Amino acid sequence: MEEIIEEPVQVVARVCAAIDIGKAGLVACVRVPHTTRPDRRVQEVREYATVTPALLALADWLRVERVELVAMEATSDYWKPVFYLLKAAGFQCWLLNAKHVKNVPGRPKTDRLDAVWLVDGAARNRPCDQQACRGSDWRGSKVPLI
Repeated sequence: MEEIIEEPVQVVARVCAAIDIGKAGLVACVRVPHTTRPDRRVQEVREYATVTPALLALADWLRVERVELVAMEATSDYWKPVFYLLKAAGFQCWLLNAKHVKNVPGRPKTDRLDAVWLVDGAARNRPCDQQACRGSDWRGSKVPLI
């Protein structure tokens, strides 16, 4: 499943991705510069299972798109395989603390919309457009060493 949207933005990360992770699957959104209009970006949303072959396919897609930053929302322990696989593949990964990004007024409630919302915040390196969000950065979760 793909969705492409164009919108003017001022971004921090040139090419970034965000992932909303669930138990059996994840939704990933990638934003890249528009090919003909430098003031615009395009985004694509894809869904993957959380099994190793699907996660490797996700990493391949992110590599093809030349993603510089991957933000993901920490949900239970479901983030671990995704985070460690992408980190090992050489991606800069942000593990976002769900407590800091969940209870925001106006935040979307579906996995697909979550991924789009998260990539917007990651691209701009700020929590969100809402007045309730203060500060310049999302606070990440502590990642245990393996």
